[in-house]
Amino acid sequence: MIPLDCPGEIIVPEKSSDLIQGTLEMLILKTLDLEPMHGFGIALRIEQISKGVFQVNPGSLFPAFSRLERSGRIKAEWRTTENNRRAKYYILTDLGRKALKAETQQWGRQIAAIARILEA
Repeated sequence: MIPLDCPGEIIVPEKSSDLIQGTLEMLILKTLDLEPMHGFGIALRIEQISKGVFQVNPGSLFPAFSRLERSGRIKAEWRTTENNRRAKYYILTDLGRKALKAETQQWGRQIAAIARILEA
């Protein structure tokens, strides 16, 4: 964002919770690689591991679950939570594990390329 009263000055937010497009699904897959979880648990785990940088909005999370289910990367089943409530738990499939591996490798290549550009 460039403020109109300060030409040439760029203000960068100190903390951004915006996920780069396409990374939410990868983060969900990685979270589920640890263990099956319900939606709130996944959002909380992502926030905890990112040390609060990424706070996943339920309005983004549940459409991502639907896309991942349709693509066969995750499956869902109803289970009882630790609080004795019923919740939909998401489970990583073999196809999801393969996709996570490929996406992680691609992400690594992109990070390395960005680092080379920034260091040039």
